[in-house]
Amino acid sequence: MEPHPPAVHPAAARATEPVRAAVLTAVGEPPRLTRVHLPPPGPGQVRVRLAAAGVCHSDLSLANGTLAQPVPAVLGHEGAGTVVAVGEGVTAVAPGQRVVLNWAPSCGRCRFCDVLDEPWLCEAANAGTTVAYATDEDGRDLYPGLTVAAFAEETVVPERCVLPLPDGLPLTEAALLGCAVLTGYGAIHHSARVRPGETVLVVGIGGVGMSVLQAARIADAGRIIAVDVSTDKEPLARACGATDFLLASDRTAREVRQLTGGGVDVAVECAGRAETIRAAWSATRRGGRATVVGIGGKDQQVAFSALELFLTARSLTGCVYGDSVPERDLPVLAEHVRAGRLDLSALVTDRITLDQVPEAFAAMSRGRGGRALVVFDQRPQAVPGS
Repeated sequence: MEPHPPAVHPAAARATEPVRAAVLTAVGEPPRLTRVHLPPPGPGQVRVRLAAAGVCHSDLSLANGTLAQPVPAVLGHEGAGTVVAVGEGVTAVAPGQRVVLNWAPSCGRCRFCDVLDEPWLCEAANAGTTVAYATDEDGRDLYPGLTVAAFAEETVVPERCVLPLPDGLPLTEAALLGCAVLTGYGAIHHSARVRPGETVLVVGIGGVGMSVLQAARIADAGRIIAVDVSTDKEPLARACGATDFLLASDRTAREVRQLTGGGVDVAVECAGRAETIRAAWSATRRGGRATVVGIGGKDQQVAFSALELFLTARSLTGCVYGDSVPERDLPVLAEHVRAGRLDLSALVTDRITLDQVPEAFAAMSRGRGGRALVVFDQRPQAVPGS
């Protein structure tokens, strides 16, 4: 097949005009709203107009230095929108097509992709984060947060970073499929491999935690226990499938064991803190499985005794992107949405504008809220907990 020539959507007529974006100018500082200049898509690149972008805790981890990211950078990695232009050789999508952004594109060539069949661990998945993709109003290079730079009205990404959105799905809420839902669903179905009737504990009820709860319900889990530091999360947790809710404390593991008569079969930790990882592990039964989804800092040390590792026979695993293969899993998730088993709107706690991203970051830092969704072209609203 001959490579496709560059193509544009009518909306790309303003491609030379700057677009609004939330730019992280220095680690530890809140992002600020400014205008950035995007180049036309080059060979193998796609320009996307964003419809929505989720505010994920991973963005906060990039902003505060927990995860490395060159700056200045446009953060945001969970998004969906419409293709407005494609560069030379692009065949996966065309202008006018609705797409979900994929922040961890596998290269298909490294050992993890080609030999081990574990593309979620691809060595080159985040290589694009270190390559400047745009400039600010002063002509300084800007880097794309987790390759896709979704906190902007438009972005330019590699072809492997866009996934055609299946029919019948709402474009705005589809942004959540790009991170929270793929991660949460994968944690249950790929990493922990929950079986019907098993008991499940979910620690940390943010966007990913709520996705884990819904995935556990889809897996036909038995008792599903949600744990969070805020009682405000209980209605959200129960709406997503939790049968029980506990307020996080130093007694969490003991309370879970009392509820279940010895501990859960599976615990999924979504907070990324040493104490919550330890609590999730301790709340599982003998021979149980604990999966860590939360991103913690390198100073967060979790301790186990050699004797308990032997006696409890529990397993503890990390989980990157839900051990998911987006090209494989997105159609499966779409079918769950169409059948009513997966409710994307239930994951959205706040619909905000791009200007409110700094407020959403501040709310996340205090453990408030669930999943804020930046919806482009809407009026500003207050951010609860900011």
